[in-house]
Amino acid sequence: MGRFKSSSLGYLDTPIEFLKGVGPQKGELLNKELNIFSFGDLLWSFPFRYIDKTQIHPISSLNPEEGYFQIKGILSSLQVLGSPRKKRMVGRLKDDSGSVELIWFKGVHFLQRTLQPGQTYIAYGKPSEFRGKVNIAHPEMELFIPGKGKERSALAPVYSSTEKLNTRGLDAKARRRLIETLLANLPTHVITENLPDYLLERTKLIGRFKALTKIHFPKSDKELTEARNRLKFEELFFLQLRLLEQKVDRQKQIKGLKFDTVGTFFNQFYHKKLQFELTDAQKRVIKEIRTDLGYGIQMNRLLQGDVGSGKTVVALMCMLISLDNGYQAVMMAPTEILATQHYNSLREMVAGLGLKIAFLSGNVKGKKRKELLKFLEQGDIDILVGTHAIIEDPVVFKNLGLAITDEQHRFGVKQRAKLWAKGKDIPPHILVMTATPIPRTLAMTLYGDLDISVIDELPPGRKEIITKHWYESSRLKLFGFLKKEIAKGRQVYVVYPLIEESEKLDLANLYQGYEAMQRDFPPDQYQMSIVHGRMKAADKEFEMQRFLKGETQIMVATTVIEVGVNVPNATVMVIENAERFGLSQLHQLRGRVGRGGDQSYCLLMTGFKLSEDSKVRLATMVRTNNGFEISEVDLKLRGQGSFEGTQQSGVPELHISDLR
Repeated sequence: MGRFKSSSLGYLDTPIEFLKGVGPQKGELLNKELNIFSFGDLLWSFPFRYIDKTQIHPISSLNPEEGYFQIKGILSSLQVLGSPRKKRMVGRLKDDSGSVELIWFKGVHFLQRTLQPGQTYIAYGKPSEFRGKVNIAHPEMELFIPGKGKERSALAPVYSSTEKLNTRGLDAKARRRLIETLLANLPTHVITENLPDYLLERTKLIGRFKALTKIHFPKSDKELTEARNRLKFEELFFLQLRLLEQKVDRQKQIKGLKFDTVGTFFNQFYHKKLQFELTDAQKRVIKEIRTDLGYGIQMNRLLQGDVGSGKTVVALMCMLISLDNGYQAVMMAPTEILATQHYNSLREMVAGLGLKIAFLSGNVKGKKRKELLKFLEQGDIDILVGTHAIIEDPVVFKNLGLAITDEQHRFGVKQRAKLWAKGKDIPPHILVMTATPIPRTLAMTLYGDLDISVIDELPPGRKEIITKHWYESSRLKLFGFLKKEIAKGRQVYVVYPLIEESEKLDLANLYQGYEAMQRDFPPDQYQMSIVHGRMKAADKEFEMQRFLKGETQIMVATTVIEVGVNVPNATVMVIENAERFGLSQLHQLRGRVGRGGDQSYCLLMTGFKLSEDSKVRLATMVRTNNGFEISEVDLKLRGQGSFEGTQQSGVPELHISDLR
């Protein structure tokens, strides 16, 4: 109800049952099925598509490849077929050019009462082909009345519906009539303008009242575009204001630790330990973070960086600033593999600086765990690296100053909040990192109260990974290529998909692939590792270490190696059934190679039968290595979806904007 309060108190808050044509029973149905409780809810329940009533196609022109059609003809027959549990209604619509079968699997009783054979109907739906014949399933039907052409002079709205609504007198036509009734009686003063005149003039947007009426019944594509543009702008404009308000409120209310010293640890590392020159992007991001840490306001920053862009060294240098100011730091990763990778990497980078770095996961138990927790609370541990075990209640810091989460999208809102609480009187500064680039429009919605830093360049000397899409028919070609790379002393990943709903099936697929690989790469000539999520942590770590040390040339794995495995000698990533992966996952997997100085390759293996979306994803991967470009394509394909497992506080539901 919040979206009506500023402009529509009273009339639009009227319960929906009081709208003419609704009543208590239909009102209750709209409540349950569509969450429509008031006049305002109905007004803001926008059409999801429109029917061009000016276009009526001959039945002979129906083409399953060309979307929706509107046709007109005589309903020549109508019969119910099938058993009671699999009942369906079949009819046939005829015009001068031919006829087409119409079929309904739902709402049969209602259709029996309303459709009249021998009458002329206008039907609207998407044709499909079954056993060589064209039919239309669940077409929208309207009795044709000569002279009633006014309604078909515009774009007719189509609203989301359910089977219950369709069978209880609230189908698409009835919904349109309700909207017509509402708009016909809607006082103009109820919808007050909420954007200033100067902004409307600058953006050339139409008024709010006009937009809300034209979004339901536009007379042309131009009117529809104008209405959509106005309502999308309004929605996103106020979303942005709300997010900025949250950010300002947080900065006013939440004090932060003031790190005004860049001291011995940072300078020794930068001048004596750092083995390479930082990129300009890394330097810019470190400067942004240093500025935040010195304000005395809690830092809340998102660090985006493509795979291999150097986020870890930036995170370390931020932790060193925390240590220089007398505070501890923590880094939390979503998997033990990734956490272990960070732990080993950080220890290697700071060797000789006299720092104490510890590792904590669910597998650290008994006396070792007890001692670690004691040292942490006493302040004898400078940096703690680990999994979500870090946020458990027994884990207490002496003085936590900086908390970093890597691959933060793997953590829920509540988990991140627990990390906040690990500070004493003042919460720690927060840095969240992701290697999944996010378009800025989506980032503002996902992380409205975070400042955003982007590492948008890769270290010099990195060779671009060559990506190819090969079909199953190229299997022998693939094996020959892998043998050539292994002969050069290189290593190879072969990754199989793993989907939770069919885990056993996918593991069977993994082992079949492993056995097939052994036939072409016999054990007396080649050594292989196999890793998947159902293995014990110790077994996974053993196989990972064998591969890292070069004792095995091929690692056959599931997506458990998507993040966290850093093997510079691995130059080939083979992704089996690549069509089953999303773009983000494909890009993450590709990032496991190309970490050394040698040319690396990503080979996407599929069968010939691919959906259109799969073709777009694979073509995108072959065309570009740019993670931000890939994320834009991914967003267009998937839509905004569900942003997080737990709804982000203060982020309103979007009714017309989809951020694509």
